[in-house]
Amino acid sequence: MFSRAAFSSAIRAAGRSTARPFPSAIFPTPRYLTASKIRLLSAETRAAIDKAVATSPVVLFMKGTPETPQCGFSRASIQILGMQGVDPEKFTAFNVLEDQDLRQGIKEYSEWPTIPQLYVEKEFIGGCDILMTMHQDGSLAKLLEEKNVLVPADAETPEPTTKDQ
Repeated sequence: MFSRAAFSSAIRAAGRSTARPFPSAIFPTPRYLTASKIRLLSAETRAAIDKAVATSPVVLFMKGTPETPQCGFSRASIQILGMQGVDPEKFTAFNVLEDQDLRQGIKEYSEWPTIPQLYVEKEFIGGCDILMTMHQDGSLAKLLEEKNVLVPADAETPEPTTKDQ
């Protein structure tokens, strides 16, 4: 972890960079603290993301929709959640391609640079790489079961039975 002194000296050093800020016509309010692209998440965007994360026990911010993912990582994340048996009644997905503020804001909100991003019970879990690892080692199944977000066993379709002849 960074100490306060190390962090503030890194900010000062980044501020001395020769990079030029974006034109104010594109970003009318100052969004960047330094040339290292540390942004301030607006209160409105933070509130909207807080509300989105609270809409369901399982929330995925992705490119596209669950029916038509627009990137391979989003597709893989949806497939993993499906294989795990996440209850559709307890799942919501948000298409970050529909809203540029959401697309950039979610990265700042979670301090995670990539999309898709999974939240379970308002807790950030990770991106596709983390989901894949958790799926493979069994920890995702355990987490989802503990959070009670899977399709109930009695709601699943029973296996067909064969009659003895």
